Amino acid sequence: MQSDIKDLAQSLGIDFQNEEYLLTAMIHRSYLNEHSKWKTDHNERLEFLGDAVLELIVTDYLFKKYPNPEGELTNWRAALVRGVTLKEVADQLELGKYLYLSKGEELSGGRERELILANAVEALIGAIYLDQGYGAAEDFIKKYIIAKLPEILKNKTYQDAKSHLQELSQEKFGITPVYKLVSESGPDHNKQFVMAAYIADNEYGQGAGSSKQLAEQEAAAEALKKWDI
Repeated sequence: MQSDIKDLAQSLGIDFQNEEYLLTAMIHRSYLNEHSKWKTDHNERLEFLGDAVLELIVTDYLFKKYPNPEGELTNWRAALVRGVTLKEVADQLELGKYLYLSKGEELSGGRERELILANAVEALIGAIYLDQGYGAAEDFIKKYIIAKLPEILKNKTYQDAKSHLQELSQEKFGITPVYKLVSESGPDHNKQFVMAAYIADNEYGQGAGSSKQLAEQEAAAEALKKWDI
């Protein structure tokens, strides 16, 4: 069961003028399949908005803070806004327990799934932006997302994850990682893929994205985070 949405607002320290924005941010599409009379929409439109707000604020911050070349800033931004990073934020905020999911999604582990949690973070940013304005969204993003930049730079996790994982795998095992499709969902114009990274038939990470290539990068990044094999 999901927790009360008011508790989430309190934990965020945000006094929402319209709590329906926050509620909508936590409603997964699957929930409406079982609750057709539910008055509130699912979170995909807020996710669309939040994604744009997140990218703008991160880009603005990096541009003003660092004189580095465009290519480096692009890699840093990608590391900050990718699914793996956003799931970390969702876990930190315990968003999983506030999600409205179908029974099937619940039973299949939806409250811990990277794609669902990352999308919820983006929807939450959209809700904050609509209700509180640009400044509040910027404060949230700086506190929970941009704050991870020093660690990303220190560990160089902004580097191409697939290439890095391949180097480590070949060095240790003499083989190249293989990526397999776990699931595919959504309409043709908004596909979501989940890919898994395998080394010697063992799964080391999963990742989600709007293309198989992006999902593979996320899977490789997740595998690198666990690289103690």
